[in-house]
Formats: sequence, structure tokens, C-alpha cells
Amino acid sequence: MGIGDLVYGAYSKRLSSQIDQDRIPRHVGVVLDGNRRWASEHGNATDHGHRVGAAKIEEFIGWCDEVGVEVVTLWLLSTDNLARPAAELEPLLEIITNTVSELAATRRWRVHPVGALDLLPAQTSRALKEADVSTRDIGGITVNVAVGYGGRHELVDAVRALLLEQAELGTSLEDLAQVLEADHIAEHLYTKGQPDPDLLIRTSGEQRLSGFMLWQSANSEFYFCEAYWPDFRKVDFLRALRAYSQRDRRFGT
Repeated sequence: MGIGDLVYGAYSKRLSSQIDQDRIPRHVGVVLDGNRRWASEHGNATDHGHRVGAAKIEEFIGWCDEVGVEVVTLWLLSTDNLARPAAELEPLLEIITNTVSELAATRRWRVHPVGALDLLPAQTSRALKEADVSTRDIGGITVNVAVGYGGRHELVDAVRALLLEQAELGTSLEDLAQVLEADHIAEHLYTKGQPDPDLLIRTSGEQRLSGFMLWQSANSEFYFCEAYWPDFRKVDFLRALRAYSQRDRRFGT
């Protein structure tokens, strides 16, 4: 073990000691940003950046497991990304498909797809559904894999599902309008039944959510990290947890 490893280990322990263990977020969402720029700056093809980023995912979930996070949501592909050129999109979809299947094969976590699966190629959609079914009985962390996901699209899907449900029950639009509450929409989101994210992390230095979990993030704390996702380290995660534990959360103000 070199000097660098010793220093890194000591710093990690120091960060851990500064985190209030009673204020660990139940649900952490992550915008895994910067794979393309990381690849470009290292002189590699875009798909190499996505592969390196994908290899980071299992390690990250392990960090969440260690501190007691209950739900992790990983934004892997947006609905906007589906419009990218086939030369870039097809390798990315293959990487995502393999990554989700490998996560399910570990049998360590429940893998749950969130997104418009009907917009995805059949092979990718099938792999996501299979991962969901095969890990449904597993305890521990729930890992939401957001593929073909967009916050606005999710809200449209939720409202559409609500309207169809009420139509089947014979409820008129006028009657529904009289009783409609926020919970009725929440019950039809991709993450229904789960706690809303307490902490949302975005890597790569971008300071916006780009529509990630629009509804669920109303009271979330945001943490923006300069590191590209492939370079995201455990100390970066611990810094995010430290920042979260030190914030005075004022819900609704």
C-alpha cells in the first residue's frame, strides 16, 4: 500500500466521522453525467466512457449499502437521449442492457426499471423487465434504473394512467376534478410506493437536474459534484453525505 492509499484511507475515515449517522438519506438519486466528456478528454471513444461509467455503478451501490441507504435511483438514459445517432445510441443501449442484467445476477439488490419502456428497443425493454421480476423477492436496497426516463414524460404517464383508471371505474372528469389531490398522481408515478429522494447528486459540474424526478424532488437536497461520473470516488460520495447531514432541511420553505 502506497502513501497515496494511506492518505486516501485516512481522509475517508475523517469524512465518515463528520457524517451524522442519524441523518443518512433513505433515498439517493444520481444523474450519472460526464461519461462522454471523460472519454473525450482521455482520447477515447464515447462508448468507452460509458463502459467505464457503467463499471462504477455496482461499486457505488455498495457504498450506499454500507451506510444504510434504502433506495437508489440511477439515471442511465433520458428520453432525449433516444434521439441520438444510432452509432452512439446502440452501443449505449447494449452497455445499459448488460449492466442491468449483471446487477440482477448478483442477487444482492432489487432492480426496478423506471421509465417509458415502450420507447426502448425490445431487447433492452425485455432485459429490464426480466431484472425486475427476477429480483422482486430480494431484500436490501432497491435500485431504480431510469432508462428512457424523462420527468415530464413520467408526469404525463402518471396522469394518463390515473385518467384511464378512473374512466374504468365510471368516474367523470368533473367528479375527478372535484376530488383530485397530489397523492392521486403520486400513486401513478414510476416510483410509486417508494420514499421521495432525500438527496440528488449530479456529477460533471452541471448545476441543473434536466427534468430528473421533477415531482419527487420537491423537497430534495441537491449536491453538484465537479468530478465526471467515471472519476466519482467514495470520498466524493462521503462529501455529499456530509453536506446533506449538515443541512437544515426546511420542507416547503
